[in-house]
Amino acid sequence: MTHPCGDSQTHLRWGIYALLIALAVGNLGGRLMAVNAVNRVDLEKHLIRRDQKLAEEKLKERNLPEEEFQRILADKKRRIVENRRMQRPFLSANDRSRWLAVRALVEQGTYQIDGVVDRSLWNTIDMVQHRGRDGQLHLYSSKPPLLVTLLAGEYWLISKATGLTLESHPYLLGRMMLVTINLLPLVLMFLLVAKLAERLGTTDWGKLFVVASATMGTLLVPFAVVLNNHIVAAVSAAVALYCFVRIWFDGETRLRYYALAGIAAAFTAANELPALAFLVLISLALLSCDWRAWFKGFLPAATLVVVAFFATNYAAHDCLTPPYMHKSSEDPEKNWYDYTYTINGVERESYWNHPSGIDRGEPTKMAYAWHVLVGHHGIFSLTPIWLLSVLGMSMWVLKGNSEQRQLALGIALLSLVCLVFYIGLRPQEDRNYGGMTSGFRWMFWFAPMWLVVMLPAADWMGRVRVRQGFALTLLVFSVFSASYPTWNPWTQPWLYQWLEYCGWVGF
Repeated sequence: MTHPCGDSQTHLRWGIYALLIALAVGNLGGRLMAVNAVNRVDLEKHLIRRDQKLAEEKLKERNLPEEEFQRILADKKRRIVENRRMQRPFLSANDRSRWLAVRALVEQGTYQIDGVVDRSLWNTIDMVQHRGRDGQLHLYSSKPPLLVTLLAGEYWLISKATGLTLESHPYLLGRMMLVTINLLPLVLMFLLVAKLAERLGTTDWGKLFVVASATMGTLLVPFAVVLNNHIVAAVSAAVALYCFVRIWFDGETRLRYYALAGIAAAFTAANELPALAFLVLISLALLSCDWRAWFKGFLPAATLVVVAFFATNYAAHDCLTPPYMHKSSEDPEKNWYDYTYTINGVERESYWNHPSGIDRGEPTKMAYAWHVLVGHHGIFSLTPIWLLSVLGMSMWVLKGNSEQRQLALGIALLSLVCLVFYIGLRPQEDRNYGGMTSGFRWMFWFAPMWLVVMLPAADWMGRVRVRQGFALTLLVFSVFSASYPTWNPWTQPWLYQWLEYCGWVGF
């Protein structure tokens, strides 16, 4: 594997990689530190000013002594500010679901989120209800609890060290944790993609193009400002892929590479269910390389994650399966998404009993396939750089050496399996593109793999100026799609909004 210290050309490339990564970190870090529900800022200010003015006018009618008047007015203004708070750094029901579980686990010692859910700031629709060990019905995050448990460990350390909580200082602690959860792992992914580009690419232009695409051209970029499983899975996939290349291409035999591949591949599957195919495929491939190293390194490491996944499920829900597998249409007790709950004396019904808009799902699989691939949430229409990945896979399959051909075929097979799973095997209610989101987020974790198989196409494109121009045009549109959700990735893609404006889509 090429190391940063080499000839002058290698030094230059690594200098440019460093510049690209620095630009990406600065861009993502700035957006992360500014994360806020900006669409509510002006409304919140307006409502606070209005309510405080009304409170002051009513209080004047009582003709109180000045000192008492000011004291009561100050108290009323404080309460109005508390009640009218609408800004928050947690931008969607999806990420708030995880934050609620993190809070409940650290602050109350339970996975039950009943005690931290409210009507305004700390609310979510991504929750389920079932009977706890006390025999009573409780609300829980619908997200698998392994990642939540790991994040709770970080929150516990920060809270113990500072005395601060997510309730009292959501912006400070939320942003601090997002740096460690999203930003630093993304830097690791960028570095690994650069290393793989150095190892498998053949031209300066192609290598630089792939690293530029990694830092700015994927839809992982807008998700850096919210808590999500997709970045975690993509980084895990990048680690597993890097270890795999070291073993498969370079003949690496040290156990640490097998162990890292095992824990990373298993953790990818723990965060993206279809990535179980990734775990199985990489497991079989490495078993064929060196079965002794596989048994000593890969298997124990992967088993550790598998045990942790089921153990946290059992600790949270008293069963081994995650919440999204409890959608029985026959037994209401086994359908965790069918429930009512009460907040502040008001009874509410589960959102999933009557989902609205895009959450109702695409009626036909044909339309869903179209929009997943080239339509309003299209993998290739929003991020057309992935067209070069298809071309690159074809080039390695037809003209690559045996290792390149095998890698390309493996990634192509995984991509096809996951697309078939999401498009062909899911019921209508699950054909919703990932909900209100800036892309087909369930395939985001493929980014490091698609970037690597892009290399032969990028190398070929870089040899002729006209082809360079075409590739750069694809990158422009991909960066455009990644930059469009400036403040919040939980918004519809620009292409969806444009088609809706034209009257061509609607639910």
